[in-house]
Amino acid sequence: MKQIVKDIDLIQSAEGEACETVKTTQEQNTGKSRKLYIESYGCQMNFSDSEIVAAILQEHGFDTTSEAQKADVIFLNTCAIRDNAEQRIWKRLRELESLKNKKPGLLVGLLGCMAERLKTKLLEEEKIVDIVAGPDAYRDLPHLVAEAEDGNKAVNVFLSREETYADINPVRLNSNGVTAFISIMRGCDNMCTFCVVPYTRGRERSRNPHSIVQEARTLYERGYKEVTLLGQNVDSYFWTSHPQITSLNEYRKALKRGEDLSKYEQVNFAHLLEMVAQIAPDLRVRFSTSHPKDITDEVLYTMQRYDNICKYIHLPVQSGNNRILELMRRTYTREWYLERVAAIRRILGNECGLSSDMIAGFCSETEEEHRDTLSLMEAVKFDFSYMFYYSERPGTPAAKRLQDDVPLEVKKRRLQEIIELQNKHSLERNLMDVGKVHRVLVEGYSKRSKEHLFGRNTANKVVVFPKENYEIGDYVDVLVEECTSATLIGKAVGKWTP
Repeated sequence: MKQIVKDIDLIQSAEGEACETVKTTQEQNTGKSRKLYIESYGCQMNFSDSEIVAAILQEHGFDTTSEAQKADVIFLNTCAIRDNAEQRIWKRLRELESLKNKKPGLLVGLLGCMAERLKTKLLEEEKIVDIVAGPDAYRDLPHLVAEAEDGNKAVNVFLSREETYADINPVRLNSNGVTAFISIMRGCDNMCTFCVVPYTRGRERSRNPHSIVQEARTLYERGYKEVTLLGQNVDSYFWTSHPQITSLNEYRKALKRGEDLSKYEQVNFAHLLEMVAQIAPDLRVRFSTSHPKDITDEVLYTMQRYDNICKYIHLPVQSGNNRILELMRRTYTREWYLERVAAIRRILGNECGLSSDMIAGFCSETEEEHRDTLSLMEAVKFDFSYMFYYSERPGTPAAKRLQDDVPLEVKKRRLQEIIELQNKHSLERNLMDVGKVHRVLVEGYSKRSKEHLFGRNTANKVVVFPKENYEIGDYVDVLVEECTSATLIGKAVGKWTP
């Protein structure tokens, strides 16, 4: 059992460490003449984008392959959120160079956030790169591939104010047939000083809710049991039938101008959650990521009303100190954040899963300010967190205007203190679940034993239990008997059906 638990802990860690995760395409043989291979790095949004890319190229003569050696076109869908994520891409390009030398017709392209940020360097210095396409240029990929086949360097990193890929039916890659991602919006308007996303993914715009509901319904009809609604800031999701308004910020500006918008259909995030939840009682709904300044009681009460909306919120705090939060341009205070946590506990209960992001050693952070982060963690007691020390990203406001003056050894020590405290809290929170029955959606087997299954409960915690006669895709009620800081361990007490 200890080895089983270790395996599942590693699964959870890999999915949590966003910039460390790599997913590749699977083998697909529908008779098409060419093969596409994609490696996706980073966040869930990148994995969702790769499914859009596969769908677009599938319509232009490509099947996917799980082996780079078989590919006619290789895409690396990149992440630029941290420096080590970019370094992995440079290393991977070096590895692909030998493959390209052996197969002269092979095309190699870079997609995503690095493509937009480093387009000039990639085209001028990296002879191996034939195609560079930013996150809003994927419809242009068939044309870019054709350009590259003619011997030209092909690039499109144009950032759109309208593109949401709402009409694209994604090809599900690496699918377990149980869970799937649905992108509900693109870009970001928050402009946090440490973050590259607004510059690599463009301004915020929300997707038509009816296309989102239709995608979720289609997934359910195909046997999927859980969808995760994705956005850089899902709480600012806002769609209106007004043809010129694509984001909440634009809507607010129109109201200030005195425009009468009452005749247009309007859907905010709480409404969207309800629309998706109403598809079926056994279709679980998750979402990520929330922003402390935007999450509303309306969203929380919507979560409360529907059992199939999972009781889990990822609510990044980044720092527990108000001066640092202001330098980060997070637009909320420590006190505001704690009030939002109190609202979550009041409306959804103490069992609601709550996770966060934290950055150690941001520009000019003092020891006292670091301790403010630790004290906020003590006040909240997150179930788990994604924790990093500050890595300056070129082109961000922080890189331009602030000095990265906290020594690396201090950053690492502060990060270690955050990690140790989080591990303590994770164990405390998991111990609260021992002796209780949890409804688990089974996602797969342990890597080393087909005799044990794993899945997640409503609070997004991994639960491991003996397989018996249960199968992937089942809802199983599991009595939790023990735990680690990352995993709940128990035995099945019965299968649930709606």
